[in-house]
Amino acid sequence: MSPRKPLAVAAVLAAAAGLVLTQGPAQASSRSASCGVLFDDFHYTGPADPAFGAAGWATRNDVGSPGVAGAHWLTSNISFPTVAGEPVAQLSATTDGGAAGTTQAELYQNQQRFFEGTYASRVKFSDAPVSGTDGDHINETYFAISPLRYDRDPLYSELDFSEYLPNGGWGGSQADYQTSWYTYWNSPSWDGLRTSTAQNRSFDGWHDIVTQVSGGHVKYYLDGVLTADHTTDAQGDPVYPRTSMSIDYNLWFIDTAGHTNGTSTYAEQVDWTYYAGNQVLTPAAAVAQAATYRNTGTAHVDTVGTCGA
Repeated sequence: MSPRKPLAVAAVLAAAAGLVLTQGPAQASSRSASCGVLFDDFHYTGPADPAFGAAGWATRNDVGSPGVAGAHWLTSNISFPTVAGEPVAQLSATTDGGAAGTTQAELYQNQQRFFEGTYASRVKFSDAPVSGTDGDHINETYFAISPLRYDRDPLYSELDFSEYLPNGGWGGSQADYQTSWYTYWNSPSWDGLRTSTAQNRSFDGWHDIVTQVSGGHVKYYLDGVLTADHTTDAQGDPVYPRTSMSIDYNLWFIDTAGHTNGTSTYAEQVDWTYYAGNQVLTPAAAVAQAATYRNTGTAHVDTVGTCGA
C-alpha cells in the first residue's frame, strides 16, 4: 500500500482431519522437493546470536522509506522474549511525534529464495501501545518482497500477507490489508499498481496467517478463512509474483499525525514462520506442520533452494 524498501507428518495429520493437502511431501514433484521448506521457531538470544545470521535472518539498521521521513530503523528494536514458555521474535517501534524521536523495526530473510508454494506464520497484532498514548498510525506487517530495480520494474514482486493498521492511516479506519503488487514508481510522485482487500475490524491478538501462491492465484487466509484471491490489478496487470522474494516482517509508522504527547512504544510478535516451496497446503495443514516441528523440538529447518524465477 505504500513505498517499500529494497517459510510426511503434515500429510498424515491432514488426512486424519479430512483436509486437502495438494502436492504434499509424499506427492511432491522433483521441482518441489528441490525447492524445500523453511521453518523457524525463533530460538535466538538476539540479533547478535551467530545462529540468527546463520539461519539467513537480518535486521535493518538505517534511515529510509517506508514510514516517517528521517526515522531510524534499529537492530536494537528486534528481540526474542519468552511468551507463555516459548521464545518469540518481537519487533518494537517508538515515536515522540518527531522524526528524530521515531524508530522502526524490520526482520527479514536476506536472500530472495521464495516463490510459489505456501507461506504461513503465527503473528500477534496489537491495538494499543505497550506504553504511552495510543492513536499513532502504526503498520504491523508480514510479507514477501523483491527489490525494485527501477521505477515500474515489470519483475517487481510483493505479496503483503497482512498489513494491520489498528488506528487507520491510509485515509480509512482500522483495517487489515492483503495486497498483491504488479509494480510501483517513485517519480514524478510515488504510486503503484496493485490489488488490495481489507477487513475493517480489530485483529488484536494472535493470528494464523497463510497464503497460497500457485497457478496464477494468490489466496490469502486469516485464521483459516479465505479473505482474498488475487490474480490481476484493475488494469489487468498480473499481481502474481514474477520473481523470487524474501520473507519479511516490519513495524513502522505511516506518519505521526495521530500522535498526541510523550513517547509511545508499539510491539508486534512472531511465534513462528513456515514456507513450503511449490506445495499448496491448506491453512490447517500448514499450521499442523509447524506444530509438528515444535512438538518434536525442531526449532529451525531450511532446505530451500532458489524457488522460482
